[in-house]
Amino acid sequence: MNNINILWVDDEIDLLKPHILFLEKKQYNVTTCQSGTEALEIIGDTNFDIVFLDENMPGLTGLETLNEIKEKRANLPVVMITKSEEEYIMEEAIGSKIADYLIKPVNPNQILLSLKKNLDLSRLVSEKTTSNYQQEFRKIAMDLSMVNTFDGWAELYQKLIYWELQLEDIEDIGMTEILESQKTEANLQFGKFIEKEYASWFDHKNDAPIMSHTLFKDKVVPELSKNQPTLLIVVDNLRFDQWKSFEPTITNYYKKTSEIPFYSILPTATQYARNAIFSGLMPSDMEKLFPKYWKNDTDEGGKNMFEAEFLEAQLKRLGLTHLKHDYFKITNLKAGKKLVDNFKSLKDNDLSVIVYNFVDMLSHSKTEMEVVKELASNDKAYRSLTQSWFKNSPLLEVIQQAQQLGFKLIITTDHGTINVGSPSKVIGDRDTSLNLRYKTGRSLTYQDREVMAAKDPREIHLPSMSMSSSFIFAKGDYFLAYPNNYNHYVSYYRNTYQHGGISLEEMIIPFVVLEPK
Repeated sequence: MNNINILWVDDEIDLLKPHILFLEKKQYNVTTCQSGTEALEIIGDTNFDIVFLDENMPGLTGLETLNEIKEKRANLPVVMITKSEEEYIMEEAIGSKIADYLIKPVNPNQILLSLKKNLDLSRLVSEKTTSNYQQEFRKIAMDLSMVNTFDGWAELYQKLIYWELQLEDIEDIGMTEILESQKTEANLQFGKFIEKEYASWFDHKNDAPIMSHTLFKDKVVPELSKNQPTLLIVVDNLRFDQWKSFEPTITNYYKKTSEIPFYSILPTATQYARNAIFSGLMPSDMEKLFPKYWKNDTDEGGKNMFEAEFLEAQLKRLGLTHLKHDYFKITNLKAGKKLVDNFKSLKDNDLSVIVYNFVDMLSHSKTEMEVVKELASNDKAYRSLTQSWFKNSPLLEVIQQAQQLGFKLIITTDHGTINVGSPSKVIGDRDTSLNLRYKTGRSLTYQDREVMAAKDPREIHLPSMSMSSSFIFAKGDYFLAYPNNYNHYVSYYRNTYQHGGISLEEMIIPFVVLEPK
């Protein structure tokens, strides 16, 4: 077969002769011994692929032998075989990171299955996953040509993420390239869909997705309870696939009760989308009702300075002023650690809101720092970096404390982000906004095919800086570049993560409700 070397350790090895012959017929090489001491000597001299280890032996017990093996060869898979079903033995063995656990009497097929599971797993999974995706590819391609509803697009995008994560650990560049081409095609069609349908979502509210400005009223408020504190975490700039990358860490402490995709408003930028979540209003209404809080793109000063006030006003409008609540914005490690230290004081709140800015800082620093460009050169690396940050962040410590204090947990975001690769030339006057994925200003000249234009921003509930102002939003992976100093600009920003425009990654984002385990 594959020159796989097995060490089988059992003080009654003679009784296992039929099993050993069975494996040798399957082309496995089996070495046997009758004690833990003998096993440790052999392992010192020979490289094995896997060990079958009897638990109940005179002299060194199976568990003692297991610990010694792990000290010598930490990555050598060990399958524990025992007559005993005593729970403490199982727990001890599992805690020592055994590869499998079999109860005597074992039959040859159990042994074979354990070998396949531990030695051929990655190959078998790789082949099966590739084969399944090849079948699914045709279905996704067919769906792409037919999908024409916001629910349909959310479902299709989640399907693409599922396969992206399935193929992530498989060294099949061909399959990954096929999936990337499907994502590109999906974004092309999605851009056309948004161009056609987006404005109508405001006219026909009964036939519109949950969006930034309706999320709090329609999804957060029904989860609030006087009997249980709720922690709402808004992680800035979090894509659906990034949520999926750290979901397994959170499920050590929380069980998911619901997960839905919702749509970020345009522009998919923090000052628009996040303010919309907290105010429950579209930007044109924020400008009209709260002129002292709202700032347009070209206005001086911070654009997200009044989220706490917007939240306060929304709670008042919804008749929820009786709710005891707090709002925190975390933009650096020091503020995160301070929140961890003081978190227990929030246990009497009905609602605690945390805006956590890390992912946004990561995407911006990717543009600024060559080292981060290296670390997050593609979506797989970007997910991995997010996961690594989360596992070591104060945010995880906050979530662990929230679980211990019995908080309901809601995780969401304001918008996602996309890796941009294609420059799109745009010309505007000096008052034009600076964002790479959208522009607002007068007399904009642009490539029609590559952007969606909103000549009258009021139709999509955006403010106008002047009578003749319009908005344009980049579609797919385009980023907007001025003709002057074009080549330097393009090489600097290509393959960076940006937001503000129209893509599945930026617009379709997660809202997740979890209960403590």
